[in-house]
Amino acid sequence: MSGATDRLWLDALTDILARSHLFQPGELAEAVDAAVAPLGIRTTIHLVDEEQRTLRTVPQEGRPASEPIPLDVTLPGRVFCLVQTLPLSDGAGWWVPMVDGTDRLGVVEFAFPGGVDTDDEVTRQRCETMAGLIGHLITVAAPKGDFLFQVRRARPMSNSAELLTQMLPPLTSSCARLTISAILEPRYDVGGDGYDYAVDGPLARMTVFDAVGHGLRAGLALTVAMIAIRAARRAGHGLYDQARAADAALLEQFDDARFVTAVLTELNLDTGMLRYINAGHPAPLLLRGARLVRELPAGHRMPLGLDDPGVQVGEEMLEPGDRLLLYSDGVTEARDAHGEMFGTERLINHAERHAASALPAPETLRRLAHAVTAHHDGPAVDDATLLLAEWSPRAVRRTLP
Repeated sequence: MSGATDRLWLDALTDILARSHLFQPGELAEAVDAAVAPLGIRTTIHLVDEEQRTLRTVPQEGRPASEPIPLDVTLPGRVFCLVQTLPLSDGAGWWVPMVDGTDRLGVVEFAFPGGVDTDDEVTRQRCETMAGLIGHLITVAAPKGDFLFQVRRARPMSNSAELLTQMLPPLTSSCARLTISAILEPRYDVGGDGYDYAVDGPLARMTVFDAVGHGLRAGLALTVAMIAIRAARRAGHGLYDQARAADAALLEQFDDARFVTAVLTELNLDTGMLRYINAGHPAPLLLRGARLVRELPAGHRMPLGLDDPGVQVGEEMLEPGDRLLLYSDGVTEARDAHGEMFGTERLINHAERHAASALPAPETLRRLAHAVTAHHDGPAVDDATLLLAEWSPRAVRRTLP
C-alpha cells in the first residue's frame, strides 16, 4: 500500500473522529461513506435487528431501501455470526463484522467499484479498523435520538421491553480472561426477565432475574431488584448483602408480596472460585470440555422480596475453559403443540453441541434462544433469559474480528 493511500485512510479516520462529537444518529452512515469516498470505497452499514434474525440496512439519502438480510442463510449473516471478515460475493470488497468491544452490532459492507485484491491484508485490516470505529460511534450516537433504534426494530416494543432496553448492559462483553454473553426472548415484549454483570479487577459478578408476573409491573419489580443489587455491589457489599438489599427494596416498593427469582454469582478470575446464591431460580449449569459437569445445587434461599436471612453462599471451583450457563424457567418450560416442555435435557444437549462446535459464546446463545422459540406452539407465554460466561482467553479471541 502506497504512502498516499495510507494518508487517505488516516484522513478518513481523522475526519470521522473530528466530526463525531456532533453527529446525530441519522448522520453517521452518510458521514462514513463520504469520508472513505476519496479511497474509491462505498460503505453500507447493516445493523442486527433486536431478535438477532436479520441485518437491517441503515438508510442513506439517494440509495434505495433494501430488504432485511437473514443471518442464517447469507454470507453477511455468516460474517456477523462468526465475527469473521469475508470477501463480497463478487470479490470487489469485504463484509466486515461490526462490534463495540465484543458486542456484535452488525456488519459493514466495503465495496470497491474498481475492484480490490482480496489477498491484500493491509487493506482488509484498514476496513476492520474502520468498522470498529463505526461500531463504537453507533453505541455513542444511538442514545442521542431514536433513529438507530428504529432501524433495528421490526415492530414496536412494549412498555416493559422499552424499560429493560434502557436498563440492561450490552448483550456481550469481554475482558482478557472472560466472555459474558446474554439474550432475552421475546425481545419486543419481554417483561420480568433480565440480567446484569460487572467485571472489575479479578471479580466478575453476573446475575439473572425473573420477576413474578408479566408486563410493566413485572418489569418494574425487576428494575427495583436490579438497581438495589447494583447499588449494594457498587458500595462494596458481597453477594449476601446484595440479596438482602433487593429484599428490602422490593418490600419497600410493593405491598402485594411481589418477588423476583434470581441467581447471583461472583467468579474470581485469578483462582476460578465461583460463589453464588440461588434465590428460587433454576440451578446454574457448569459445562467443561463441551460436556455438562453438573447442575450447581447449593446457595438456596427464598426469592428476592421474601425476607430470608439464613442463606449460605454456594461455592464451586472452576477450571480454565469452563462455561457457566444461567437461565430462567421460560427456557425449559416452553411448550410445543403437544404440551411437551423444552426441558433441561434439551437445553443441555443444545449447549453441549454448540460448545463442541467452538462457536463464539454470543452465537451459542443466539442459536439456543432461537431453538427455544422454534419449540413454542404460538407466542411465548413466559420470558426466557440465557447468560453464558466462559472463563477462557481462547473464548475471548473467538468474539473478536
